[in-house]
Amino acid sequence: MFDLTSSKLLILGLVALIVVGPKELPALLRTVGKYLAIIRRQANEFRAQFDDAMRETELDQLKKDVEGMGRDMEATVRDAELSVEREVAAANAEVESAMNTSAVTPPPELSPPPPMDEVSGAAAEAIAAPAPTVADPAPAKTGA
Repeated sequence: MFDLTSSKLLILGLVALIVVGPKELPALLRTVGKYLAIIRRQANEFRAQFDDAMRETELDQLKKDVEGMGRDMEATVRDAELSVEREVAAANAEVESAMNTSAVTPPPELSPPPPMDEVSGAAAEAIAAPAPTVADPAPAKTGA
């Protein structure tokens, strides 16, 4: 903003020394320093208030985002709950219908086997063949 180099500051100091005088120059510099400190303090307060307002705005937006996510999560959980309830109701209905049909007709596993004269050739041989025996795993000892 102000381009103050060391040569410009030296010229400004010499003019102030000539205009104000050597006796009152320290008092003038103190007064200027006080006013600069007040201006800096006011600028810092304004900046702090501005930063607080920005943070507050960001927090409000963040709060809205979190509330929106909470609503979405609740809706998802409700949908999942309803889906599970429907699946459980469907499974119960299937179990009940299976129990009702099984009480009326016996399952096919419980029907008696067909008589031997109705069984065809290879199947009859497999049924009539003796079960294979397992050989003794211990070797026989021969005496000498």
